Amino acid sequence: MASVMLESVYKRFGKTEVVHGVSLDIRDTEFIVLVGPSGCGKSTLLRMVAGLEEISQGTIRIDDRVVNDLAPKDRGCAMVFQNYALYPHMNVYKNMSFGLQLQRTPKDEIQRRVVEAARILGLEELLQRKPHELSGGQRQRVAMGRAIVRHPSVFLFDEPLSNLDAKLRTQMRTEIKRLHKKVNTTIIYVTHDQIEAMTLADRIVVLRDGRIEQVGTPMEVFQNPANTFVAGFIGSPPMNLVPGAVIARGGTSWLRLSERFQLPIPPRAGSRIREGMAVIAGLRTEDLAPADSGPGLPAEWVVEGQVEVVEPLGGETHLHMDFDGVKLTARSEGSRVIRADERLAVGMNLERLHLFDAENRQAIY
Repeated sequence: MASVMLESVYKRFGKTEVVHGVSLDIRDTEFIVLVGPSGCGKSTLLRMVAGLEEISQGTIRIDDRVVNDLAPKDRGCAMVFQNYALYPHMNVYKNMSFGLQLQRTPKDEIQRRVVEAARILGLEELLQRKPHELSGGQRQRVAMGRAIVRHPSVFLFDEPLSNLDAKLRTQMRTEIKRLHKKVNTTIIYVTHDQIEAMTLADRIVVLRDGRIEQVGTPMEVFQNPANTFVAGFIGSPPMNLVPGAVIARGGTSWLRLSERFQLPIPPRAGSRIREGMAVIAGLRTEDLAPADSGPGLPAEWVVEGQVEVVEPLGGETHLHMDFDGVKLTARSEGSRVIRADERLAVGMNLERLHLFDAENRQAIY
C-alpha cells in the first residue's frame, strides 16, 4: 500500500507539450479515476507513474520515494492493460505466475499467491484453461490476477473494460470495486467513460488537454462542476447548457435565454451576478420534469415547451424539447407515454440552477 504524489509533472514529445504541470496527491488505499476525452493525457500520466514513459519535468513520489529514475519493475506498481496481453500458449495458472517465476520467487510461494488471487477473482476452476478458451471478462480477470499476485503497492488500470460489451462492462465494474475492498490497495484507473468514473471512484480527476479541470468525489463533481467542460462531460445525458444574460425585472434578477424565454434567478446568487452579465445557464435533466409529476413548484418555474424527440429507456424517458427557441433535455418516468410534437408543461427546479461566466466558463455558483 502506498500514496502517490505528482508534483508539477510535464511531458513533452519533441516540441509538443502534452501534459502541462499536473500536480495530484493520491492517498494510501484510495481509488482514483482519471477521466477525460481522448487525447487529454490521462494514459500518458498513468504510464509516467508506471515508468513506461519518461517524465520531461517534475517529480513523482510513491510512498514518499522519488521514482523518476527507477525502472518500472522497481516502483511497486502493477498495470492492467486494455488488451489483456496474455500469453496464448500458457494456461491461466502459468499466465498469472510467469512474472513471479522471472523474479525467482519460491514455488510454494507462487502456488500460494496464484491460488489466493484465483479465489479472490473466482478463477479456481479455470486455472488449466488457455486464453482462447475464456470469455472476455474471464481474460480480464486473469490480467487482474497477474497483477494481484505481485502484491503491488499501486494498481494501475488503463481503460481495462474498453473491449467488453455493455453487460460485461457492468459486471466487471462490480468485480473491480469488490477487488479494491478485498486487497485494500491504492488504485489509479484511467477511462474515458464517465459512468465508470462515477461508479468506481473515491475521487475523480477530470482532465482536458493535459491539465486538471477538477478533482473531487463523484457527487462533488456532479453537483458542483467547476466549469462548463466538467458540467458537460460528467453526467448522462450531460447537463443542459444555454447561453443567456442577467436582466433586472420587478426588483429581482432574471435570466434571459431568448427573447421570449426568461427564468427567475434564485436569490442565493447574490452579489456574484450583475445586470447585463453574460452567463451560461446549466440544469441537469433530472431537474426538468413534467410539472404534474412531482412536488409543486412556484408558477414562474413552470414553462410550456414542444416535445421534439422522445427517448424511452425503460425506467425513465428523455425528452428533447424546444422552449421558444431554447433546446433543453428533460426527464420523465418511463411508464408515462409522451409523444413527439406534444405540448408539455415542465417544472424546472431552479434551486439547482448553475450559472457559469460566459467569458471564462468558470462556475459562478
